[in-house]
Amino acid sequence: MTNAIDDDTLALARTAARAADDKQGADIRVIDVSSVLPIVGLFVVTSAGNPRLVRTIAGEVEDRLRLEHRRSPVRTEGLSESQWILLDYGDVVVHIFAEETRRFYEIERLYRDRPNHDWR
Repeated sequence: MTNAIDDDTLALARTAARAADDKQGADIRVIDVSSVLPIVGLFVVTSAGNPRLVRTIAGEVEDRLRLEHRRSPVRTEGLSESQWILLDYGDVVVHIFAEETRRFYEIERLYRDRPNHDWR
């Protein structure tokens, strides 16, 4: 079973990806996980070279989504450690990793058979 990603969900994910890109997020992916995680549509995954930049990207994503989509995360995790910050918007979950943490967890490998969306 596949769930169709609606235009609002895709727009939210693309805005998050562009916000991460504007703050030097690396290897940004928008992964369609809707058919394997029915309560989520898309994952936005990015990484940064240090914890300060991880926090900076998270802040930019939150600010931009609040400004452009009037959305705030329903849940946020990892801010204090800044190795893996998760911003949960319900239909879109943004994962911001420190580079070494991203390599360790290999989240893309778990969803390698899922389609990616162009965010540019």
